[in-house]
Amino acid sequence: MNILTEKFTTPYHSAPFNAIKNEDFLPAFKELIKKSEEEINSIVSNTEAPTFQNVIEALAYSGEQLDVVSNIFFNLNSAETSDEIQKIAQEVSPLLTEYSSKISQNEALFSKIKKVYDEKEKYTLNEEQEMLLNETYKGFVRSGALLNQEEKEKLQKINMDLSLKSLQFGQNVLASTNAYFKSITNKEDLAGIPDAILDQYAEEAKERGLEGWVITLQYPSYIPFMTYAENRELRKEIALASGRKSFDGGEFDNQELIKELLNLKQQKAELLGYQNYADYVLEERMAKSPVKVFDFLNELLTKAKPYAEKEIEELKSLAKADGIDELQGYDHAFYAEKLRKLKYDFNDEELKPYFPLDQVQDAVFGLAGKLFGLRFEERNDIPKYHEDVKVYEVFESGKGSSEEHFKALLYVDYFPRKGKRAGAWMTSYKNQYQQNGENSRPHISIVCNFSKPTKDTPSLLTFQEVTTLFHEFGHALHGMLAETQYPSLSGTSVKWDFVELPSQFLENFCYEPEFLKTFAKHYKTGEVLPDEKIEKIEQSKNFMEGYQTMRQLGFGLLDMNYHTKVAELDGESVKGFEDKYTKATSLYPVNPETAMSPSFSHIFQGGYSAGYYSYKWAEVLDADAFQYFKETGIFNPETAAKYKVLLSSGGTKDPMELYKSFRGSEPKVESLLKRAFGS
Repeated sequence: MNILTEKFTTPYHSAPFNAIKNEDFLPAFKELIKKSEEEINSIVSNTEAPTFQNVIEALAYSGEQLDVVSNIFFNLNSAETSDEIQKIAQEVSPLLTEYSSKISQNEALFSKIKKVYDEKEKYTLNEEQEMLLNETYKGFVRSGALLNQEEKEKLQKINMDLSLKSLQFGQNVLASTNAYFKSITNKEDLAGIPDAILDQYAEEAKERGLEGWVITLQYPSYIPFMTYAENRELRKEIALASGRKSFDGGEFDNQELIKELLNLKQQKAELLGYQNYADYVLEERMAKSPVKVFDFLNELLTKAKPYAEKEIEELKSLAKADGIDELQGYDHAFYAEKLRKLKYDFNDEELKPYFPLDQVQDAVFGLAGKLFGLRFEERNDIPKYHEDVKVYEVFESGKGSSEEHFKALLYVDYFPRKGKRAGAWMTSYKNQYQQNGENSRPHISIVCNFSKPTKDTPSLLTFQEVTTLFHEFGHALHGMLAETQYPSLSGTSVKWDFVELPSQFLENFCYEPEFLKTFAKHYKTGEVLPDEKIEKIEQSKNFMEGYQTMRQLGFGLLDMNYHTKVAELDGESVKGFEDKYTKATSLYPVNPETAMSPSFSHIFQGGYSAGYYSYKWAEVLDADAFQYFKETGIFNPETAAKYKVLLSSGGTKDPMELYKSFRGSEPKVESLLKRAFGS
């Protein structure tokens, strides 16, 4: 018996991590793909006339167990991977791509879908059903249903190659990140670094059986070093190591892989009748076209650059006092921290004692309770994939009553380890949906990389990490609050440039004094963060906002140029292309030894290809949405209730219509400019 192919007997049918063996995965995928194909065949072979129920709805509910096992496996590949899991991924990815292509190119199935779509006027469909029908038909067309057989086979091969190569890209970045560490035995080389960070570096050295301290390229190690280390040569060395990730010509180099991925995407777009991959992607986004995205990014560039240049001039003045004539990129974090301390008289390290992880988590749980009636209770009997993971039952209070009902499971995984990729993300093990009168609730996960507790101190967060936790929890709320009929329209299954609204929106609460005071308390004394520090946090909210905006615009413009001008890469290096299209947003001298593209996982491994702009796009939405909360009161129950409808609706409605129903009008870019620059 393979546990992955049986109905899970765990609480809430959660993933039975404690009983899954790696060798279960491949046979489970093969069996569940076969089972899902049989479900598709039963739709196709049904002799009754095609209807919304026996075609569109039946398809929407097919392959449920395969989806669950895929979520388990690929989430493990991100959060708790191993050589064995990575090897299995190389075998599984082509199987899933082939399965997906078989469905999307099944002519008999598409014929039935098309018939229902062409005759939709004869059905009485509600808004969500109509959305499902339109999205299903469009999804098949965009997957090649209208191509001839030869073209379909070509598309299938392209999709398979893309799947394997993007997987390889991510594995190379992880391997390249893990391959580097800097061992330091002279404490003088670590001047300026706070004791808590030194303890962390000492723990890393101890784990590796080394004397002294060890710095790695994992963010909780790398960022504090670049921020506090006074040794400029060491900052340069470690920054160069980070900038060479998968860009050193070695075993894990991604430069050729980037060209291969981009060419495959271009071939796919042309095969489906689009000029380029960005046209293909943006057809299904709020932005609609590359022209609109370029206009949006360039408008922000024009408005933000003067602020950014002014910020860099301030840093240059500081550096000049230290005898540095030409400020470099690897100096930025160090002098930005110096300037912040001068301007606002605090640094991240002195704030950290006020933000122990457990308190911050309690705060975000409490906020979800206040706004949306949610309550979180830890469960110790639900299986998890690593001892660091915690699992919570989420309950929702009934409207106008004291009764509660189960809403979701929430997994939290906060600390870095070797088998976990860098960064922070929210994901899902099981989507919410309703079928046969049963509301199947979602299983959601938040994964971060915060500093681990030491023997003397709990995990203490920088303020930036506090906002990171709120960000990912915003995504999690989108998943947990879902109330839709169909799994493909549930939770975060929305237009990609809408998906960052809930996450970025929630970050705003971190800067609100009345809320901060409820949880920013010293872990030893219980002292509330002093008013003057809270005021400084509020004032510093937009510190280096020009620089950060330019950085995000640089990523967004590079992404859009990669996916609209791929032909230029024929006679150009990845580095040359990157330098050319980030020139307008670059604020420091370009280093010939580094490039960020080879580790740009968002667009070459994740789902942000031709979509990185959506972070700034969503900032307009979140600034405008929070402005509404500020106008009505940040805990106003009526405003929160309207926002909850937006979250719970998932992808059942056009996102702009959803937003207008909540806000009463379309979002205004002025809300972002006012928040960022006061203009």
